[in-house]
Amino acid sequence: MGLGSAPVSSSSAPPIYYKLNHHHTQQFHVFVQKIQKQPFAVHTSSSSSKNKLKSVIVSCSSQLKIEEEETCELVNGTELTIGENLRAHLFTAVKNNNATGILLLSDIFGFEDSSTTDFAYRLACNGYNVLVPDLFNGDSWTKDRPLEEWITKHSPEKIAKTVSASAQWMLDEFAQLGISNKFGIIGFCYGGGRVIDILAQDKGALFGCGVSFYGTRIDSSIATQINVPLLLITGGNDPLCPISVLEHITNINEELKMVVFKERGHGFAHRPQTPEEDADAEEAFIIMRNWLSDGLLVNT
Repeated sequence: MGLGSAPVSSSSAPPIYYKLNHHHTQQFHVFVQKIQKQPFAVHTSSSSSKNKLKSVIVSCSSQLKIEEEETCELVNGTELTIGENLRAHLFTAVKNNNATGILLLSDIFGFEDSSTTDFAYRLACNGYNVLVPDLFNGDSWTKDRPLEEWITKHSPEKIAKTVSASAQWMLDEFAQLGISNKFGIIGFCYGGGRVIDILAQDKGALFGCGVSFYGTRIDSSIATQINVPLLLITGGNDPLCPISVLEHITNINEELKMVVFKERGHGFAHRPQTPEEDADAEEAFIIMRNWLSDGLLVNT
């Protein structure tokens, strides 16, 4: 496994939590309290953040002050409506909030799927404010529907409008607190492919970096328009996200880096099915976390 052509190092480390100054932490206590909706239940998966994690570090700065904790502190989970009818879930770290927003784009199973909400919860445990919008307006895919017929109703253009509305909502909320940090964007599968579309359109205006997990239906012709760091994580046995496509776009744009888990198939990082996949999912999470740290917390 490698990051482009660069080697990566491996060590054993517990989860790390990024510490922010008291002023911004207090601001986001207010941010959490502003949202007057009922919290929804969060079901954690078998992969516990209490476990010691195998760490693969991607150019993580040693100057970032961190504190190590064995478990997540408080995360507030809220369902909200943006505009007239865009539903979303918002996960906010309460104790260790780093005043940084992440937009998480789901796979075709939608924003309410437990695999997606579990992942968002873990991101918030690491200090982020994670917004998970309903990309499909209540019409997520189910296995009894023909995929190609369903996907024609949810074009990249429609997804882009939803992402734009979601990002604008986050921008407005942060602006009210006097915070102008750029956001991160993460996507799985179909959402992972849309990360590339969004970053190519955004050109660094709102998003400071991104992570695409095994993106599907990638338009390689627009990859050169991305001008912020983008990490591509995939499995070596994933026919839905051909490595040849990822190699091509990383070769034509130096902002893009790729990590391949050779033995893994589609969905392993947020839907692990075996102990082996679970271990690689933990490793992928650490890689992603360090990438976000460099792109949003250290190099800004």
